Amino acid sequence: MGPGTAFLDHRSLLGDLPEAEWYEANIPFVDLPDAAIQDTYYYRWRVIKHALKYTGPREGWIFSEFLGPVGYSAPYGGINAAAAHHIREARWLRDHRYLDDYITYWLRGSGSGPKPATDFLNKNTTDWAHQYSFWVADAVVARASTDGRWEYALGLLDALERQWMRWAPQFDAEVGLYWQTPVWDAMEYTASSYQSDDPYHGGEGFRPTLNAYQYGDAKAIAALLRRRGHRGDEAKAARYDERARALQVQQERWLWDEEDQFYKHVMRDGNPGRRRLADRELIGFLPWYFHMAPAGNAAAWAQLRDPEGFAAPFGPTTVERRSPWFMYQALEGCCRWNGPSWPFATSQTLTALANLLIDYPAQPYVDRTDYYAVLRAYALTQRKDGKPYVAEAHHPDEDRWIYDSRGHSEDYNHSTFNDLVLSGLLGIRSQPDDTVFLAPLVPREWDHFAVENLPYHGHNLSVLFDRSGRHYGHGAGLSVWLNGRRIHRQAGLEPVRVTIGRARQHSLPREVDDLANVEQKGFPLARASYTFPLDSPAKAIDGQNLHLDTPSSRWTNYGSPNAVDWLAVDFGVPTPVSDLRISFYDDGGGVRTPDSYELHYLGRDGSWHPLPGQHRIPRTPRPGTLNRVLLDRAVTTTALRLTATRASGGAVGVTAWQSWRTEDPRLVLAVKTPSHGFVPVVPGRAVKVTATITATATAVVSSQLLVPDGWQVLPRRPVRPITLRAGKTLSVDWWVTAPADLPRLLPQPLRLLVRSRGEGAERFVSSIVALAQAG
Repeated sequence: MGPGTAFLDHRSLLGDLPEAEWYEANIPFVDLPDAAIQDTYYYRWRVIKHALKYTGPREGWIFSEFLGPVGYSAPYGGINAAAAHHIREARWLRDHRYLDDYITYWLRGSGSGPKPATDFLNKNTTDWAHQYSFWVADAVVARASTDGRWEYALGLLDALERQWMRWAPQFDAEVGLYWQTPVWDAMEYTASSYQSDDPYHGGEGFRPTLNAYQYGDAKAIAALLRRRGHRGDEAKAARYDERARALQVQQERWLWDEEDQFYKHVMRDGNPGRRRLADRELIGFLPWYFHMAPAGNAAAWAQLRDPEGFAAPFGPTTVERRSPWFMYQALEGCCRWNGPSWPFATSQTLTALANLLIDYPAQPYVDRTDYYAVLRAYALTQRKDGKPYVAEAHHPDEDRWIYDSRGHSEDYNHSTFNDLVLSGLLGIRSQPDDTVFLAPLVPREWDHFAVENLPYHGHNLSVLFDRSGRHYGHGAGLSVWLNGRRIHRQAGLEPVRVTIGRARQHSLPREVDDLANVEQKGFPLARASYTFPLDSPAKAIDGQNLHLDTPSSRWTNYGSPNAVDWLAVDFGVPTPVSDLRISFYDDGGGVRTPDSYELHYLGRDGSWHPLPGQHRIPRTPRPGTLNRVLLDRAVTTTALRLTATRASGGAVGVTAWQSWRTEDPRLVLAVKTPSHGFVPVVPGRAVKVTATITATATAVVSSQLLVPDGWQVLPRRPVRPITLRAGKTLSVDWWVTAPADLPRLLPQPLRLLVRSRGEGAERFVSSIVALAQAG
């Protein structure tokens, strides 16, 4: 974490959230006079933690929208509809690796890969990153403005430009705007689509959604180009600015309704006069999200407070109440965005409102009391049975979720909330330079609030407001602390820009979990002596860590007839283990935290042996605490076995079991394979297997090829440590003999293992797995 302040009682604020250490290491803590907003704030960090999914060493981390998989998602369960929300929300986490992996997944990884162009998956687009409308460049710049890691953002410029350009098929040159089908704005059954011949897939039109997204992304790309400053970047940035300005002009011409003072949907088909729909939809506030709307259009915001507009006790509504389509069929089943309160749109509207109140000239239509009122209503919407909860859509006038299916909608990660608290309510406005701009929108009657150790530009930023000076005991007024030292103090809450100095660059190591098998295919393979029928051993290594009753992401032995049960994982190939982490599942009822556990590895003699040299944190399991086991020396094995017991003999469970190692970021490993992706082997005969190691910086490397039990491997030449210069590639060959009885078409793992040293005493173990198959 680095140096910071310790004004707040973090454990008390976290309450009973499992694995409090993760939150302590990652999140900014807040103390607010409003319990509803504060409770929701900490709950929504749990939503983010639950949404984290480790996909494996190739792609790393992504954020899921649903905790369980759905049939229309990209590889590993990614859905780009709310991905920009995920980026804006998670930009406040201290560990940058989560978003680094996630953004790369959408721009260069399998999230940018091809998808079928079908009605089910969007017939208008051919890659996953364009399945739904997506404002990724704007989110990337918002993230870089928060963590100060501009080099990472600049390294994405080519991919961001490609993402922007690939919306070209949906650009209408005559109108000068993009068109979109409402369902691919993640909005099936809208007031606009109901006025077409296909309420689900119809209603193509020019909308304030994709046009605002493309405007925001064009401005973001221009800003990145100017920051990079290569030859020709200024001219290219000017072209993106011009494209953004042209979109702005045409949006004012076609989508702004001067009489109704609102941005509206314009049907693309059967509408030669480009007539706007009569209905105001909540998407009409989106231009303010990207500072696209001119100041003179602020009258639109009167509709947010209007009881015939979008106002609702659990709102805002997704279409105005005046519309004849308001709540039409909305209670007949999911999913209709013609009235229900939708967190996705509510969070966009509140971001836009904060921009209006902080960045635009004063206007008479809305003020900070409206921001607070809508944010508080949004917090109270996120309740079920009196506890914090977020699902898909809520009734605008009644305290109940209307789209909320068991095993599907829990912790529905489709919106922001904490970003609205930090950047809106508390007014912490991230800046691209060495400053932070503070413009709180808190109610004027609040006498105190605090945000502590917020990760900002590599520093820990704390902001305290204490009207009397008695609540926190650190003086009256507003004070700003940087890395534990006060750097600013003022009497009131007027906006202020505070210089914090240059961003600190903290590069965290690349870590890989060798136990993860998110697709639950092949190896690693989990099995158990007994499993409760609704659970699965495979879910203990599925890349997720869910402390939830539903959906199930765990193994338990609930109902077992055995006195003791075990959970084992077969790597399929020798694998080094040195840093094991176990999250035990505890439902407070029949499955509880074990009193003790044992870890064994499978030896070459085929017997199980205790893992030697264990250092356990904590020494014995505690409810809600991650169990970490560090070994004095790495043990290379083909399998691990966990036996957990309770003195009472009751059931135990595991929601996540991981085996982490630190890889060398300077090395790129590969095993050569034909186009079908499998290393060809011949049962009973030696075949040559070639691997390559490429260094981006000079490193001393030593390589090894590990094969399954019963196989043989010999290097073609003696293998010894070698200094590999920057930019050079080392090619290494082995003779590999598969067993004579190896079944054909049954893939088996081969592990390329490379040990290397860092500049100091740091040691890395890098590895990749390739699949071998007899044809």
